[in-house]
Amino acid sequence: MTTPAPAPASTTPPPAAARTPAPPLTLEERLALTGAAMTARLAEAAVAYEVNTAHLAVDPVHLADVVTTVPLTPHLAPRPDRTPVAGLLYATHQRLVSGGWCKGAYTDTDGAHCILGALRAESGGNHRLEQHAIDVLMDVIRAEFGDAVDTIPSFNDAWAHPRTPLRLVDTAARRADARGL
Repeated sequence: MTTPAPAPASTTPPPAAARTPAPPLTLEERLALTGAAMTARLAEAAVAYEVNTAHLAVDPVHLADVVTTVPLTPHLAPRPDRTPVAGLLYATHQRLVSGGWCKGAYTDTDGAHCILGALRAESGGNHRLEQHAIDVLMDVIRAEFGDAVDTIPSFNDAWAHPRTPLRLVDTAARRADARGL
């Protein structure tokens, strides 16, 4: 017995009535396709960016140079009349903001103060209160920068811009207020 030969395959498409429409895509399938397309576009844009900027010589940007001293989230300043240490640190911060910050001297020729100079000016000669404020401030500094920081003047003089010293004095004022000091 001989088997019949298979019919030759037709190269013409089936009639329109014989074609079945593709089922519509689900939301998840559409999101997956869109995500894949966006990933491809972002990868292409990243390569284009690298190619277009490869010749530019750029100095690194430090976050401290970009971030301003204005807090991004509002916070309540410590009440100067509530606790003595918090009040002293708050007044020190205000003096540094309004009168200016300097390094290398307690007070410069323009009247700006370093952290310790402003702290001493605001303490009014109360050495016990001043020492408590220094202790809180050193706790805040060491919590952020470690035990390598020996003194407030060495910390103050390590900065070229007042952002970080002012931020830490403000943090110390809020911490002293929270502790009831």
